This record gives sequence, structure tokens and C-alpha cells, in this order.
Amino acid sequence: MKIEIRTRGLELGPDDGERTRRRLRLAIGRFAEQVKRVSITLEDLSDSQGESGQRCRIRLSLRAGGEPILAEGADRDLLTAAEGAAKRLGRSVALRLQDGRRPTRSSQIF
Repeated sequence: MKIEIRTRGLELGPDDGERTRRRLRLAIGRFAEQVKRVSITLEDLSDSQGESGQRCRIRLSLRAGGEPILAEGADRDLLTAAEGAAKRLGRSVALRLQDGRRPTRSSQIF
């Protein structure tokens, strides 16, 4: 699984990149063999009025193909935003992979 981190408008601290990767691995680690690529974008949402915030957007591509799975988290704290996005992504990946194994309604025998 290839993980790429990009930033917009902020600089990562020395451990921020590794902490973000660790949170992602915790959330989707059980699916690692099925994941082709993960792209993480970390953004500063601070505005001119003094409001501050951070956003984490994650885009995941599965080896099997299909549409990418997207998740987002926002918070004043960058790592909290990343953790929220990673948790959402984990749930979304689980649902996508379950849907692939679950029979469709029209194919079920009643």
C-alpha cells in the first residue's frame, strides 16, 4: 500500500507525517492487501478573521478498481482531523468491500 501525504498552507511537524500514517494504518490495516494507493491532503483552513482549523482529505484506490473512496475530517487540531478522516475511511472501505461480497436483492432466494 502506497501512502502519499501532501500539504496546503501548512508545514508538518517532525512527527506529524508518521502519526498521520499510523492513524491511517490503524483504521484500514486489515484491508492493506486490497488497497492500491492512498493520498492524504492536509490543509490549513485559517481565515483572515482569525478562525483556525485544519482539514484532512483522504482518497483511497482499491486494487480491484472502481471509484476511489473519499473521506474528510476537520478540526482545530491537525491530528484530530486526520484521525476523524481515517476512521470514516475505515468504515467506508469496510462497507465497500462488504457490498462486493453481499448478494444483491434481486439474486436472493426467498
